[in-house]
Amino acid sequence: MSRAAISRATNEANPERAVRVSRPPANGKDVIATIAPDTAAPGRGKRKAAARQAKAPPIAARMDRHRLYELSVQSVDAEIDFVDETYFDLRGRRAKVLREDFCGTANTSCEWVRRRPSNIAIGVDLDPEVLAWGRGNRVSKLKPAARSRVNLVQHDVMTVKTEPLDVVLAMNFSYWLFMSRERLRDYFCSVREHLAPGGVFFLDCYGGYESCQEIRDKREIKARGPWGKGFTYIWDQSWFDPISSQMVCHIHFKFEDGSKLNRAFSYRWRLWTLPEIREVLAEAGFARSTVYWEGWDEDENEGDGDFQPADVGEADPAWICYVVAEK
Repeated sequence: MSRAAISRATNEANPERAVRVSRPPANGKDVIATIAPDTAAPGRGKRKAAARQAKAPPIAARMDRHRLYELSVQSVDAEIDFVDETYFDLRGRRAKVLREDFCGTANTSCEWVRRRPSNIAIGVDLDPEVLAWGRGNRVSKLKPAARSRVNLVQHDVMTVKTEPLDVVLAMNFSYWLFMSRERLRDYFCSVREHLAPGGVFFLDCYGGYESCQEIRDKREIKARGPWGKGFTYIWDQSWFDPISSQMVCHIHFKFEDGSKLNRAFSYRWRLWTLPEIREVLAEAGFARSTVYWEGWDEDENEGDGDFQPADVGEADPAWICYVVAEK
């Protein structure tokens, strides 16, 4: 959607006036600040407060998109719990060397090295901006001993060369950027080649009949910070082609003052199904793949965060699972 279209859509959605921020945030994404329509003239105290508020830039213009992403999307402690425990269940020993493909801020890699003094993490990503952010905001916050056990590499995951690995992660559906079966198989083959004997490859996947719809899903994130008491995370599946199974998705954020960080992150990828993923893993030479399906909390009416091996899943409108592939 163009900037003009975003502005029009905001005006049509409510009677407030949409104002484009003249200086966009450092990440270069669209920001819309909404200002309530004028009412009766306020008293002197209220006028001063209104003047101070008018001078302050909108919250969206001051926000760090990577921090917002981590709060909205990631739960690295639970993810590493699953990886650590599943590897031990499968191999009867603890994994030591982990590679995080498409690592982004390397939040997961940092959690891995915090677990045990023997753990080593390698984070691989092509984007120098996000790697620099990870070094400055995540790796630098580790204790010196742990910091020395994280290596962030700017490289293509298809061709990167690393030491033999106990574990490789491809999380947050990052591998869906491979649009063809051949490219996906090449990536899986490369991962398998770098795994040590007994190595395990962890992926996540989502699906359900809502996954191929053009819809928006909003979720309130309750976390205090420079944004106030919380903010709204918006997952936007803006376009889907049923012939190619390609889709375009965006992440937006909305704040207490009405300002918005539109398209903080955008993705064009292919919606891969579980049968396709497991077939390609087998073609790449993996000995076995297992789907770990999430249980359901009846009281909360949501997933309970407990992922167990499953041969049959539920026909939910939207689900997330792990795929665990053994060398």
